[in-house]
Amino acid sequence: MNFRPHRRSDEPEINLIPFIDVLLVVLIFLMLSTTYSKFTEMQLRLPTADTDAQRNYPKEVIVAISSDGRYMINKTPIAGKTVDSMVIALGNAAKAGPESVIVISADASASHQSVITVMEAARRAGLHQITFATQSSAQAGRK
Repeated sequence: MNFRPHRRSDEPEINLIPFIDVLLVVLIFLMLSTTYSKFTEMQLRLPTADTDAQRNYPKEVIVAISSDGRYMINKTPIAGKTVDSMVIALGNAAKAGPESVIVISADASASHQSVITVMEAARRAGLHQITFATQSSAQAGRK
C-alpha cells in the first residue's frame, strides 16, 4: 500500500499563444476588409483657393464656362458645345501657337463634362499648357 500523500499536479495552464495568433488573424482580416471613406458625407465647395494676385500673360487664352454649359473664349461666345467647335475656336484664339496657356475659368456649378470638353479640345488643338482659375477664399466669403 502506498501511504504517501499524492501530490496534485500543478493546475493546468491556458496557453495564450494560439489565442493571440487567432486574434491577430481576425484583426488583419478586419483591417483589410473595412472601408474608411464615406462618399455620402463628403461636401465639396469648389473652386476656391488662396493664390497670388492674378497675372496677365500675353500668351493666355481664357476659356469661361458658365453653370449651364455655355463657353466663352477671351470674352467671345462660342456657338457650339462640341469638341470640334471648341478646337476651331481655340486654334483661332491661340495666337502664340503651342506656347499658349489655356486658363479654364469654370463656374463652381459647371458640369465636369464641360471642363473635360475644353481639355480635350485643347489637346486636339495641340495646346498642352492648361491651368485653372479660382477665386480666393476671402472673395468667396464676401459673395
